Amino acid sequence: MSNSENNPKPNKAGGLSSLTSTVKHIFRSEQLRANLYNLKRANQDKGFDCPGCAWGDKKEGLIQFCENGAKAIAWESTAKTIDREFFANHRVSYLQKQSDFWLEYQGRLAEPLCYNAESDTYQPISWEKAFALIAEKLQALQSAKQLELYTSGRASNEAAYLYQLFGRMFGTNNFPDCSNMCHEASGIALTESIGIGKGTVTLDDFDEADVIFVFGQNPGSNHPRMMNALRSAARKGCKIVTFNNLKEVALERFASPQDPIELLTPKATTISHAYFTPKLGGDMAAIRGMVKAIIARSQDNVSQGKAPLIATQFIEQHTVNIDQYLAMVEQTDWSKICSQSGLQQADIEQAATILLSGKNVICTWAMGLTQHKHSVAMIRELVNLQLLTGNIGKPGAGLCPVRGHSNVQGNRTVGINEKPKADFIDRLSQYFQQDFDKSPGHNTVKALKALANGDSKVLICLGGNIAAAAPDTAFTLKALENCELSVQISTKLNRSHVHPGKQALILPCLGRTEIDKQASGEQAITVEDTFSMVHASMGKIPPAADTLKSETAIVCAIAQKTIGNHIVDWPKLSQNYANIRDLIENTIPGFGNFNQNIEQPGGFYLGNSARELNWNTSSGKAMFSADPLPTKLISDHIAELSSQNHKLLTLQSLRSHDQYNTTIYGFDDRYRGINNNRRVLFINEADARKLKLDDGQVVDITSVWENNETRTVKGFTVNFYDIPRGNVAAYYPETNPLVAIDSFGDLSFTPTSKSVPVYLTKSSTSIVSATL
Repeated sequence: MSNSENNPKPNKAGGLSSLTSTVKHIFRSEQLRANLYNLKRANQDKGFDCPGCAWGDKKEGLIQFCENGAKAIAWESTAKTIDREFFANHRVSYLQKQSDFWLEYQGRLAEPLCYNAESDTYQPISWEKAFALIAEKLQALQSAKQLELYTSGRASNEAAYLYQLFGRMFGTNNFPDCSNMCHEASGIALTESIGIGKGTVTLDDFDEADVIFVFGQNPGSNHPRMMNALRSAARKGCKIVTFNNLKEVALERFASPQDPIELLTPKATTISHAYFTPKLGGDMAAIRGMVKAIIARSQDNVSQGKAPLIATQFIEQHTVNIDQYLAMVEQTDWSKICSQSGLQQADIEQAATILLSGKNVICTWAMGLTQHKHSVAMIRELVNLQLLTGNIGKPGAGLCPVRGHSNVQGNRTVGINEKPKADFIDRLSQYFQQDFDKSPGHNTVKALKALANGDSKVLICLGGNIAAAAPDTAFTLKALENCELSVQISTKLNRSHVHPGKQALILPCLGRTEIDKQASGEQAITVEDTFSMVHASMGKIPPAADTLKSETAIVCAIAQKTIGNHIVDWPKLSQNYANIRDLIENTIPGFGNFNQNIEQPGGFYLGNSARELNWNTSSGKAMFSADPLPTKLISDHIAELSSQNHKLLTLQSLRSHDQYNTTIYGFDDRYRGINNNRRVLFINEADARKLKLDDGQVVDITSVWENNETRTVKGFTVNFYDIPRGNVAAYYPETNPLVAIDSFGDLSFTPTSKSVPVYLTKSSTSIVSATL
């Protein structure tokens, strides 16, 4: 029997299986009572913000968590801790050989640690000595620009603001962060086109939408609370149109675990009114085709004396460059649109028909659109579609990039940006009476290169797991090991810790679920969700260890020790986070009455200029972008390198259902029918048969890059799946080694993790050569 027949994909997502999985992970935490309490307080007023995704919270309802949110809470809030005895008994060279899952499930880090290269172990160090070591190394740098300050999207607004303030006072704009590897293209494209790098919709808009387009995302696993919004919209008659490379069960049928009938019976809600599976990277061509269809029908209407189907008044009043864009659309042939998208003209015209059937249309997207070479152009094309039909700046319509980690958007808002805007720097300079550098710093790719070649010397990571998150794993690990000093501010052991620099520190911090008590009492932190809502979060259970410090307190201590208190009173800020929020209010627009506004249930809305039809662009209006479709989705040069020997496939890396970002909760992917295996290759059955591969067969995957470079990962099980011909998919971080450090998006520098040219070999011995 085949691998797929053994583990069939379920016929619905959610439901009883979701509830069962939630209970299993809560029990696994070995902290049952505390985590049942945590679930009750997750995403609630006066509770804590889920450490998972950035989807917004409804103001009403007793249950505001999802299955993967429960996994994130149980992962963080565990009774297990690891101490000095563990590290004395486990050399770093041994830890390097363990899986990411094994490392993270050893338990919470309990005390600060310093790497001893002679013994190859981490050993205890006092907080005071740790901060002194950091200050000594930083003060000895020849240039402040030799410091790299990495940030994870889970850091609070307060910690992130102080982190960037410290870095800029020290003299660097090197702020590589997780946004560089996910939604960077969204921010660039939106800022250029509509003047703000955020989505224009609110959560309430999903209740008023007539049509919702879902591009390049799998919310059932990556942001499950979004499924409640889609389910509610579908049940109200909203038409949901999905463009996604794989057929994902949650976007087909979803059963709410909060609905007794859907929980206990086979019943479920049909989510997608239409579901299209374009080629990887082909979404831009599909959107261009929709525009071409809409324009043709609009012209037909006008010729018949009817009203046009495009928003002519909106276009004339609010946009520029429409003529250049329409000329580009006219030049784009249907043959290229269909070839590049992998869809039939009739399919694309059907999608256009559905869009035109609604007065209010939302377009959402995630990393299926942002991790390609031409991602910025692709998202500009999506903006073109919404401008053409007037679907920005009204209720129930707009643009919605679905962010990943819980405060990744907030980090950017409060200044985590390697390319700071001049007005932001001017406000900081004026308030703190200090001249701050305006020159661009390093993004993640540039930071890793600088560390690898020795231009940068010190890396401090405020959360995250850069070793597992970044591309080109072999290169990334060498870059980390080349640091003069690496500092990881973390809750649990991960891959980044076991590839230390010449000197290395692990600084254990509080988790989102834990009480943060400082000199002035228990503290609240704040986060910003996908919809620009800022709200307070307060942990509710005692810390895993008395020795833990908050991220905010750690940043303040590093800053105080390194640059002193003559401009900023760092201890005062760490003692009372309301003082930090006063600084944010005084230096960042939109945060007026910050401390008072977070007392409101649900927090407060930062606002969105484009939603108000105010366009902060160079022209003062929303801008159509006349980008041509890519010549080829895989460059001619790379295709020619391998065409003589074997046929290239295009690989995308993705998450399993038992995963959030780089954190692995387990080895199942229930929604794709995978049990106890992460080294899986999803492939179209017809492609596999051409390559003489059977379902369940083990293969190696080799990526191809310029100068005949190849990178290989081994031991992946073939799994037949509903995916377009020529495309394959596998999990990350297992396939991160295949993405060359220099393979990144135009303008965005985002790794091209959704468009990796690869070929397959059987059992690591012979090249599979066949024409697909």
